[in-house]
Amino acid sequence: MAVAAAGTLPPERRAAVPEPDPVAEARALIPMLTAAGPAIEQAKALPPEVLEALHARGFLRLLLPREIGGRDLPLPDFAELCEALAMGDASTAWCVCQGNVSAMSAAAYLAPEVARRLFGEPRSALAWGARHGQARAVIVEGGYRVTGRWDFASGNRHATLLGAHLPAVFPEGNPRLSPEGRPEDVTVLFPREAAQVTPEWNAIGLLGTGSDSYEVRDLFVPTAQACTRDRFEARQDRRPVTAITSHLCYATGFSATALGTARGLLDRAIALARGKTARAGAQPMAENHGVQSEVAQLEASLRGARMYLLGTVREVWAETVARGEPGMEGRIALRLATTTVMRQATDVSIACYRAAGTTAVLESNPFERRFRDAMSISQHLQATPWHLETVGRWLLGDPQRPAFV
Repeated sequence: MAVAAAGTLPPERRAAVPEPDPVAEARALIPMLTAAGPAIEQAKALPPEVLEALHARGFLRLLLPREIGGRDLPLPDFAELCEALAMGDASTAWCVCQGNVSAMSAAAYLAPEVARRLFGEPRSALAWGARHGQARAVIVEGGYRVTGRWDFASGNRHATLLGAHLPAVFPEGNPRLSPEGRPEDVTVLFPREAAQVTPEWNAIGLLGTGSDSYEVRDLFVPTAQACTRDRFEARQDRRPVTAITSHLCYATGFSATALGTARGLLDRAIALARGKTARAGAQPMAENHGVQSEVAQLEASLRGARMYLLGTVREVWAETVARGEPGMEGRIALRLATTTVMRQATDVSIACYRAAGTTAVLESNPFERRFRDAMSISQHLQATPWHLETVGRWLLGDPQRPAFV
């Protein structure tokens, strides 16, 4: 039975409706997502029954404020929810993380009435691609004239809105400067139908995200639908989650997605070992001492990574709730945890794939697609090793603020 998010009910009824546990709701969807995984990949999109389940539970509105129908989910719960969804299907978890952080980080900088107009509809969803330096938002009276092309728009096939990040420039071509004197980017939002979408998402994994490319030419976007994200003094929404940079919120959800994907692979590797005898062995895999030791080590690695991530997220969240924003030490800790956990989860996924032997390469078995998803997750910006270099520089006394914190 569909469960309506409390934020979609009339105000007079919300207090009388017990709030469902969103993490438990996500875990309950694991069997359905597991069964839908092959169809999700083949369609390169989330199918109607999956979208219906997500919308019915408000899973594309998790980080939005309750005033516009969001669930106002704490960041630690968001991490656990993304992890749970990824145990069923990584593409679904990826779209949920991407869509929620994007919507939250844009709506927080819009006037409340504009945020309500764009995001108040229960089935609204936002997608956007990576920043592209060749795009331009030309400053004109009342808004911007936007021209550019963007890639990797995860979840765009079920989106109602698209967005873009690009340099703001004056008509003569000079960049608009930030208060710090640097060229300033602007984020713009517009209806999906205003863009030309190129449905060509050909990747080795996360195919269900439908991360297409899109472009616009001389599209007028009013000033009200534009903002400068992560400039905290400009926030209209002052909830704790908006005081954590969008980079770190993405990193939290994507690292949890990596954990859930690895957990799905490890659980299947264990199930395989219980019933398989390796071709080169005389005993079942479960009775092999080497297999027993490896399974134990992988379980310890994954549990340790999970505790590291969730413990750090909870500490930073508690600080943010208490102080209004996290300090630099908390931001550094979260950056280090998310990047490290993404890499640790990748190592577990690789080990599970290798341990499964030839079974893992067959499409009919539950390894091949999950492994490709894990490898695609591992290539994301949030997992890149140079985050460790920037954190290390800060720990060693470099006063310059690291990027992506």
